[in-house]
Amino acid sequence: MSKKHTELTEAPSAAPTPGGQQVAINPSAELPAPEGEEEIVVSAASPDMAEAESVAEAPEETEAERLKAERDQLLDRLARLQAEFENARKRAERERTEFREFVTGQVIEQFLPVLDNFQLALKSTGSAHQLRSGVNLIVKQMEEILDKMQVKAVPAAGEAFDPRIHEAMGTVERDDVPDQHVAEEVRRGYKIRDRLLRPALVRVAHNAKQVNE
Repeated sequence: MSKKHTELTEAPSAAPTPGGQQVAINPSAELPAPEGEEEIVVSAASPDMAEAESVAEAPEETEAERLKAERDQLLDRLARLQAEFENARKRAERERTEFREFVTGQVIEQFLPVLDNFQLALKSTGSAHQLRSGVNLIVKQMEEILDKMQVKAVPAAGEAFDPRIHEAMGTVERDDVPDQHVAEEVRRGYKIRDRLLRPALVRVAHNAKQVNE
């Protein structure tokens, strides 16, 4: 027959003996069961409830630690991405600056011979006519450089006034120029390809004869 164990939480007690002496009964001791009955084991040990609760809380702590590790990884990744973005921005800005300086250097290099010719003209001791001829050659040289750079002068004198490319400085009475046409060019305008660099500063003709007709 199988043996069953029964756990009791009672404290040890003393039982009197026929001689008047008390004998301590150990609840955890195994007592022989009477014949034909199951053996009962008395134990003072009880289940540890705190340990059971800690075992139940263990999965929650493990989940929290996992989430914390994922959070730390995401924060680290975000910091790395921010650093990479900042480095890329600085690199792009540096490249733009270097390219702008390179283009500016190329333009200046083409105009240096023009500056040299101006300095030579200032040192010249020739007549006014010779000086004027020299300045005309320098202007022609500059126009050739601008033409290579696809910079063109804005058409002005004799053209119909166009506020998109002309800036009116005033009007003048002219009978030989159509009304609302450019009579004088005060300052030349320029454009590079189809983009206007600066408008031409002009005076617009007012033809009274055409207005009265």
